[in-house]
Amino acid sequence: MRDFLINVTRYPRYLVAFSLGVLNSVFEPLARLRSNPVTAVALIGALVSGLLTLVLVLRAMVSGAAVVAS
Repeated sequence: MRDFLINVTRYPRYLVAFSLGVLNSVFEPLARLRSNPVTAVALIGALVSGLLTLVLVLRAMVSGAAVVAS
């Protein structure tokens, strides 16, 4: 892990360019789809659902309490 962090600090321009490239390749097709109202609503729903899932998973990881399904 230490070697990875050293490489990341040595190549910050590569890290920024790679991150922007990934974000561009994800959001560019979605930007073309947002002109249709039905797909715009679906994209907003998917975004809200993804954020809610992320929050709930992180909360469960941090709290450490076991979740029991009944």
